[in-house]
Amino acid sequence: MAKVVVAGKANCPYYAKAELLADYLQANLPNFRVHKITQHPDKWEQWLHDICEMNGWKHRCSPIIWRELLDRGGKGLLLGGLNDFLEYAQHYYGITSRMSSEEMLSIAEENLQEYIEVEKEEEEIKNLIKPLQIWITGASTPICYHLIPLLANGEVFGMTTEISIHLLDTDQFKEALCGIVMEAEDMALPLLRSISEHTEIDEAFIQADVVIVLDDVLLNCEVQSLENYIREVSEICQVYAPLIEKNAKSEVRVISSGKTFVNLKALMIMTYGPSIKPKNVIAVATTWESATKATLARKLNTNVAGVKNVIVWGNITGSNYIDLSHAKLYGYDCAIWGPPDFSHPLLNMIYDSEWIHSELQSAQSSLCSQLCCYGGMLPAHAVATVLRYWYHGSPPEEIVSVGIRTEGQFCVPEGIVFSMPVRFQNGNWEVMTELKINEKTQGVLGCLAHELIQEKLVALKEIQEMQPYGGDKITS
Repeated sequence: MAKVVVAGKANCPYYAKAELLADYLQANLPNFRVHKITQHPDKWEQWLHDICEMNGWKHRCSPIIWRELLDRGGKGLLLGGLNDFLEYAQHYYGITSRMSSEEMLSIAEENLQEYIEVEKEEEEIKNLIKPLQIWITGASTPICYHLIPLLANGEVFGMTTEISIHLLDTDQFKEALCGIVMEAEDMALPLLRSISEHTEIDEAFIQADVVIVLDDVLLNCEVQSLENYIREVSEICQVYAPLIEKNAKSEVRVISSGKTFVNLKALMIMTYGPSIKPKNVIAVATTWESATKATLARKLNTNVAGVKNVIVWGNITGSNYIDLSHAKLYGYDCAIWGPPDFSHPLLNMIYDSEWIHSELQSAQSSLCSQLCCYGGMLPAHAVATVLRYWYHGSPPEEIVSVGIRTEGQFCVPEGIVFSMPVRFQNGNWEVMTELKINEKTQGVLGCLAHELIQEKLVALKEIQEMQPYGGDKITS
């Protein structure tokens, strides 16, 4: 069986004659199939150039007609233009077309009108599908660069959900933002409706569904005090939070990530934006989870996918505690085997307890320094993972660590952003308060909470001293 492809300009009378002849052949011949490709006159030349270059053909006018062997595959066989197709139909089937010039022109006009109407209808349907509006602040960072393809590949928000990405940063990074936009557009990601750069603060967060805050301060305690860095973080959030309240959607979800003060940024967003729902603001701790799982998998010589339920407590980018007391190993190669859902307590599989207190902590310190220097793929993957869980739910019975505003869970004081175990379900999250923690862990949590309370007190003190923000540009 053969298929003939007839392609041409919508307003071309020769294309009109060719397609009607092809329709006649398909209606009267049992093994003849036709596929028609109609192109707008303005797009025809480029389309013809591309199809000829791809197939190694030489053809310059409308229509272009080729034959494809459905049962054999391979490159199509070029027949040529209208005259070549007429000769082909006469030679093989004894059929020709006697359409007059007036009829050809009339049908060509109808074809163009129909093409315009179909294109308009498709555009209207496309506009009815509202893309998710994703705003990324501090967008010149390496995290953003690695995050964009993860957000637009369909695995985070769904394979049918289109997104529009808005990159926000200071005016000095405008050139870098333009470069990111051009590269993202060149990727031709099917779910990326649009991507744009912004440096005017008044434009920020318009109709935002998701806001990802990546802004960081460059820590150098020999140059500035901790209080000055906290002031910088507060100033950034003092700008963002009211604009999120004003411009974003009421159910906007805010994610704090980056290399520094992740918990504090989330808390300040809630402080300066009191109408933003606390349930909709979280800080990402998955970076530490993933890195710790990888370290444990290397130690145990197992697949990292089998390491589950590592908990990150406390200050995500400050003093935190990696809790392995609930961690499990699935599919571990040892003397005891079970079904796929069978697991071993991870601590029972690590016989060298000193390793946990020495090498594991050393590996975590190394990770901290790496994140401060680079911070690209791993934090981007962490943000994408948390967003996917938030929209589609986390795996059943699996623990995810995120920074949330406390309400007294696990005896942690209220009103700070503290990383703790949660589960995601039905577009929301809940703290896994059913988990049991020992006295040692409880004591550690108290120390970690004290650090965050002091950070909060310094920030609140700085808030009282700050002047109202003014100006058209984002200040760093």
